[in-house]
Amino acid sequence: MPFAATVLTMFPEAFPGPLGVSLIGTAWREQGLWALETVDIRTFSKDKRGFLDDTPAGGGPGQVMRADVIASALDSVERRERPLLYMSARGRPLTQALVKTWASGPGLIVLCGRFEGVDQRVLDARGFEEVAVGDAVLAGGEAAALVTIEACVRLVPGVLGQAASLSEESFEEGLLEHPQYTRPRTFEGLDIPEVLLGGNHAEVGKWRQAQRELTTRERRPDLWAARTANQQAKGAQARKDPRP
Repeated sequence: MPFAATVLTMFPEAFPGPLGVSLIGTAWREQGLWALETVDIRTFSKDKRGFLDDTPAGGGPGQVMRADVIASALDSVERRERPLLYMSARGRPLTQALVKTWASGPGLIVLCGRFEGVDQRVLDARGFEEVAVGDAVLAGGEAAALVTIEACVRLVPGVLGQAASLSEESFEEGLLEHPQYTRPRTFEGLDIPEVLLGGNHAEVGKWRQAQRELTTRERRPDLWAARTANQQAKGAQARKDPRP
C-alpha cells in the first residue's frame, strides 16, 4: 500500500496544486508511488443551508467549525493507522524529523481548518495532533497541508529518483544546506567559488560542510545550539563508556 494522504477541507479544488506537478505529480498520477484524496467537509453538514460553523462559545468574533460535522467527515475515511493532523498556528512545529517519521508510514489524514478554528472537542476526541508550518497565521489550513504532504511525499522511495540528493539537504545532521552554483562561471561580476571548480572532491566536501555550519550559525542559532548540545551530550556519554 503506497503512502496515502487524505485531506479534509472545505475547498477540495485547492488540491492537488503543486502536488500535481513535476516529479511528485508524476509519481502520483503515473507511477502510483503515493496517493491523494480530498474529502469535502461541506457535504457532511446537517444544516439545510450547508453551514458547518457556528458562533464561538463564550462570545467573540468569527465562527468556529462544528465538532459533529468534522467528526462525520473524518469517520467517512478509512484511517488505516494513519496519523491525524490538524494544521494550526498554535501547533507543534513541523520538522524534518517528523516528516521522516510520517513518510515511512502508511500516510496522513490532514484536517484543514477555516474561520476561527475547529471545536476543540473533536480534536481531543479523535486524537488529532496540531501542527504548524511556521510562526505565521494563514487564512486556512490548505496551504499548510500542501507543504506538509509535499515534505513527506518527496521522501517516499522512488519519488525523486536520487536518494543521494537528500543526504546534504537542510536539517540533515541539524544543519542547513550549503549554497549551490552552476554555469555560467561568472554572473554579474560574481564567480563560482574556486574550490568547486578544481575537481578535488575532498576539498569540495570540506567547503560544503563549512558553509553548512556557517549558514546554520548565522541564520538558525536555535538549530546550531541544539546541535552543539547534542554533540556535547554524545561526547559526555562516550567519556563515561569508552568501549568500542
